[in-house]
Amino acid sequence: MARAMKVAVRALCEFTARTGDLDLRFTPAPSALEGMEGHRAVQQRRGAGYEAEVPLEGRFEDLHVRGRADGWNATLQQLEEIKTYRGTLDGVRPHHRALHWAQARVYGHLLCQARELPGLKVALVYVNAATHEETVLVEEHTAAALQAFFAEQCQRYRDWARAEAAHRQQRDAALAALRFPLPAMRTGQRQLAVAAYRTAQGAQDGEGGRCLLAQAPTGIGKTLGTLFPLLKAMPEGAGLDKLFFLTAKGTGHGLALNALAQLQVAPTPAAPLRVLDMQARDKTCEYPGSACHGDACPLARGFFDRLPAARAAALEQPAPWGAPAVRRVALRHGICPYYLSQELVRWADVVVADYHYYYDSAAMLYALTRQQDWRAAVLVDEAHNLLERARRMYTAPLSQFDLAAARQAAQGRVRKALDALQRQWQALNKAQGEVDYRTCDEVPPALLAAVQRAVGAVAEAQADQPLPPGDPVLAFHWELLHFQALAEQFGPHALFDVQRAGAARRTPASTLCIRNVIPAPHLAARHAAARATVLFSGTLGPPAFYRDLLGLPAGTAWLDVEAPFAAYQLQVRIAPRISTRWRDREASLAPIADLVAAQYARQPGNYLCFVSSFDYLQRVAAALARRHPQVPLWPQTQGMDDAGRAAFLARFTEGGRGVGLAVLGGAFGEGVDLPGTRLIGAFIATLGLPQVNPVNDAMQRAIDEALGAGQGYACTYLYPGLRKVVQAAGRVIRTEHDRGVVVLMDDRFQRAEVRALLPRWWRVERD
Repeated sequence: MARAMKVAVRALCEFTARTGDLDLRFTPAPSALEGMEGHRAVQQRRGAGYEAEVPLEGRFEDLHVRGRADGWNATLQQLEEIKTYRGTLDGVRPHHRALHWAQARVYGHLLCQARELPGLKVALVYVNAATHEETVLVEEHTAAALQAFFAEQCQRYRDWARAEAAHRQQRDAALAALRFPLPAMRTGQRQLAVAAYRTAQGAQDGEGGRCLLAQAPTGIGKTLGTLFPLLKAMPEGAGLDKLFFLTAKGTGHGLALNALAQLQVAPTPAAPLRVLDMQARDKTCEYPGSACHGDACPLARGFFDRLPAARAAALEQPAPWGAPAVRRVALRHGICPYYLSQELVRWADVVVADYHYYYDSAAMLYALTRQQDWRAAVLVDEAHNLLERARRMYTAPLSQFDLAAARQAAQGRVRKALDALQRQWQALNKAQGEVDYRTCDEVPPALLAAVQRAVGAVAEAQADQPLPPGDPVLAFHWELLHFQALAEQFGPHALFDVQRAGAARRTPASTLCIRNVIPAPHLAARHAAARATVLFSGTLGPPAFYRDLLGLPAGTAWLDVEAPFAAYQLQVRIAPRISTRWRDREASLAPIADLVAAQYARQPGNYLCFVSSFDYLQRVAAALARRHPQVPLWPQTQGMDDAGRAAFLARFTEGGRGVGLAVLGGAFGEGVDLPGTRLIGAFIATLGLPQVNPVNDAMQRAIDEALGAGQGYACTYLYPGLRKVVQAAGRVIRTEHDRGVVVLMDDRFQRAEVRALLPRWWRVERD
């Protein structure tokens, strides 16, 4: 008997049963919790003898189909597929209904086959998430009719599945034979590669959620040093279906694609490895400003009818599936490039994407991993960025100015609901008194009830007459939905705060915010869903800080790779007579200018000088120009676009001379590679500590309460600040042959707790 190809019922039907337009007009979707509650409500009503969550499986030739039916009512001889919705039932789009019926009929066949039934009723049970009211749609089928339907779906999928199985076999054979594309690994790179490989290999035998935190210095080739071992592990024991390479910035995106290109042209190539480059929607949309449905966008009209041919054509394209290649295929077949790329995720081996595709609350890669039961590994590039990015993902601000715009545009029940929300909001403003910022232990119940009523009113109005993109009511509705979802999960990991804007007004507006402090509760499930996760960066210390705040499991391994550089390569000096504290800024300008000019005169070349803000940057630049006009300067400007950033970096030529001024933690503080004499030194005139303000102080207190007294200051101020310092200094030494200097310009760099966070291989001197 041929080896069975496994497919979930949902995956089978998503491939075969969707037809018609792509329709992404807003449909109020229930949360996962509401979905589970809706299922439970239906199942509990059915009484004794009702079977819930019935596991089923069956075969069609060499295709093994499996899944779990929502319910079986033996008394009525009725199989039930339960779907939860919000708003009105008319909001369930036709292509979704077609998918729901297909799933129900497949489950009907599998049940008839398993229990030798001559026929049964197949029911779609639609449950209103708010009221738990049921709408039951019933079909009656013979076992023969259901078997014919099942065979039809499987026949559509089978040829594709066989081609996929052949690809998987070829891919795994190629990866097993893959060799490292360079003559030898760099110092430290092998250590990183071995640890990453063992993490993936340890995920076999059903043990998922294995994690590695790897701190490895800049310049050892972390991207190639993690991609290569994970690709090698895909067929060897780990049996991985997918590899997700997640980045925080475009530079990491490009480095990953370059490393994968190196592997594709290795002496034993990894082809046919399918690499998908996921680009943001705003970069790939052909009709910006148009809604994503057939009435508004020609590329959404008939999307699912033309998708099979486009998908087949895309798979004939050589890797990587970059945005230009996907766009060409999509437009040739008259469908949307962005949503074609989303479909191709299902068939890709490696996906290079932004963090939010896996870690956000509505993350596509995470959702598909769960739905399709993929064995996926995750590589998190420059993982120190994940903390702040995750905090933003799980933070929900509401502006009273946005509420005012929505109220002005709203009518009828929606206007009344928004007016009621405004009254609750004004009550909070009144309670604020003269204080501009305050935190609360909970989201006020009356406010939350008003938010929920407003969400419901807009949802119902949307079902009757969908709002166009850009409508202020729709825009505010999205913000309310995010706020409501986070309010349902509110706990010690977050703050609810009220911040006034325009205190001089008689009735000042404010911003309400559910502000994430510790992303751990939100990220833990993402780590558990992956077979293995490797988080790597040049700055991931101390490890407990990242493990606790990112929700990594207790058994997460820690690797601190020794730098391949010798202390003599980098001269590190502290300027103890300079203070960059706020009160000392004016007095620091002349000493900073003189120190930069003296180093430049002693060793002419290209330098970067990092300061804490654009205002400070302008003042330092003015002092340098006034006191040392012979030093060439090129400052970073606020709001610099891609072309401006490229022009800034282009000034750093081999053998060049001059000083680039930049803000620490900005575009040039990390992810910038200027080897050799393109950069021979850096001045860092700040500790990089976040601004002391009421918000950060509140976060400090929340971390003290969650992790223990004393942790709040380090986690809120010290660790993030020194991380930026070390990242910026890491721009200087990029290879074993580089030489350079780093000057730390602040007396606080002498403190023991600060020195402890600097790289161990540095030999720090005092001026």
